[in-house]
Amino acid sequence: MLTIPQVVRAAAEFGDREALVAGDRRWTFRELVHEVERCARSFIALGLAPHDRVAVWAPNSPEWMFAALGAQMVGGVLVPINTRFKGAEAAYVIERSGATFLFVQNGFLDIDYSSEVSGHPTPSLVHVVDVAGPSWNDFVRAGEGVSASVLAEREGAVRPDDLCDIIFTSGTTGRPKGVMSRHDQTIRVFREWSAIVGLDADDRYLIVNPFFHTFGYKAGYLSCLLRGAAMLPLAVFEVPAVLRMIGAERITALPGPPTLYLSILNHPERDTFDLSSLRLAVTGAATVPVEMIRRMREELSFRVILTAYGLTESTGTITMCRQDDDPETISSTSGRAIDDIEVRVVDENDHELPIGDIGEVVVRGDVVMPGYWNQPEASAETLRGGWLHTGDIGVMDTRGYVTITDRLKDMFIVGGFNAYPAEIENALLGHPAVAQVAVVGRPDERMGEVGHAFVVRRTGEGVGSDELIEWARARMANYKVPRGITFVESLPLNASGKVLKFELRERLR
Repeated sequence: MLTIPQVVRAAAEFGDREALVAGDRRWTFRELVHEVERCARSFIALGLAPHDRVAVWAPNSPEWMFAALGAQMVGGVLVPINTRFKGAEAAYVIERSGATFLFVQNGFLDIDYSSEVSGHPTPSLVHVVDVAGPSWNDFVRAGEGVSASVLAEREGAVRPDDLCDIIFTSGTTGRPKGVMSRHDQTIRVFREWSAIVGLDADDRYLIVNPFFHTFGYKAGYLSCLLRGAAMLPLAVFEVPAVLRMIGAERITALPGPPTLYLSILNHPERDTFDLSSLRLAVTGAATVPVEMIRRMREELSFRVILTAYGLTESTGTITMCRQDDDPETISSTSGRAIDDIEVRVVDENDHELPIGDIGEVVVRGDVVMPGYWNQPEASAETLRGGWLHTGDIGVMDTRGYVTITDRLKDMFIVGGFNAYPAEIENALLGHPAVAQVAVVGRPDERMGEVGHAFVVRRTGEGVGSDELIEWARARMANYKVPRGITFVESLPLNASGKVLKFELRERLR
């Protein structure tokens, strides 16, 4: 099995083909590998040891890739951080992972990321590098004295079963958990992913999905490196900018959540742009309307449209539709299992259910994470009997195609981002006027789902919905912030004191 450093080396075989475009900056594959090597040397010079963690809290950019791949080339473990996180959220990930390096882009969205983190305890952190500032140049120059032989020795010591990244995802406990992934499983999954979708060296891939997510990182730039496709990372999704880039750069591949395509289809000036180069769309992460699939085929030039399903805990992919599936299958299912893994639907006692019965989706095979970073109890709860328990409710048909119907964990998905009620509820309870709170997802035409909070005020305290939403907006990532608040005298509870969230969802219908 391969390692990510070996994938980078193999990409050099694409030579002078265009590999990476960012504004007026362009790199060939050979030049891209050179940039990764420079970063790798600098990590060695600055003391990064094998298996040390490197955090990146920045938007999509060439420097994000160079730093991440450079760290992995010498045995470092990548820790991506969501750019929508606030300082306390990011600091928790840094502290929990023990990251020694942090790469930021100060000024992005007018945020000073370095200052955001500095006010919180991060005892492991030694180096903070601004990829858009002078410290980036200092970082790259730091490794000029490291020889090729030293680099080769460190690179050669990286094993396929070493960790390549820890991606933090929230759970029902409300605190983020670090999902560990190995080099071999990451490469195995996205070799197959890129082959199924048909990504090839003639494609030009506009990566709008953020690098801090497996969709932008593994199904994004890593897949391009595997297949020799040109990468065009985008820091901020703005429909007019995307439409201009599609025409100017002859974009062929545009994976993303359903909100991406709906935004394009419904843009009033869409017909004034040349979108004829588009051919490949891959979506998922939310309900996919069959009408959207039809419009993508008829009103845009997409010839290949696929849906997929996976978790961070499953290296991002479990099931995928195939190119010859009909629009109804693509819209109503998440496809069938990728090769050499098993997917079942089980009851509450983990017994496999008959075809057509609804239960929890579980998966077994080399897509499954080794576990959560330094959380053996949480790992044991999720990995039971050799199976990854997804926490998602689904049904399988006679073809092996899976449809996700509900979520055991009450997670909802906002524009492609997982939002976890327990985490949001814990944050809202920090407001002095909030006594109890329950958050559920409600349908939203543009975002797929958004959060709605049912709040019981503390006795004698007064707070309005707008005030509470603004308070939350200052303390958590935007996609987590409830879009609506309903104040109630009490929350509906069952006999054991658990909130009956299905009743709350019914109130929103």
